[in-house]
Amino acid sequence: MPLDKQRRSRDTPWVRKTFPLVDPRHKPARVVESIKNNIRKYLKRERRKELPKGADYWDFDCRLGKTKDSAQSIHVSELVPSIDKAAQEAWSDLYVEILAKTGQRNPRADRGVSTEGESELKTEDQQPAQTETDSSTPVAQDS
Repeated sequence: MPLDKQRRSRDTPWVRKTFPLVDPRHKPARVVESIKNNIRKYLKRERRKELPKGADYWDFDCRLGKTKDSAQSIHVSELVPSIDKAAQEAWSDLYVEILAKTGQRNPRADRGVSTEGESELKTEDQQPAQTETDSSTPVAQDS
């Protein structure tokens, strides 16, 4: 099989890669910044892709660890802080796995949206009127 066909395409919805945290040609801080930059670029590229019908956003399943076997599931927002922590603990390698998937938002119960999709939010007419105790509260005036 030709070499170019063995390489994964840009449309692959996942990253599985072991990054070396130690490079004799670069300072450790620059290596860590390079890894974080690569991960941020991948997340941005995936979020720019067109969403399938019925999906609200791109979500990511992430795993991070010293090796593929020891990798633990983490939230996407914890990726960069976890990379910093791995660098502080002087890991030699860092395994990162990111799988893109679609997500759908569920209506929140505290926003007053019913299950039929009709909004139950209160309008100004439906707001409770102020009671006498509320209006009798002293208000400081500037003189």
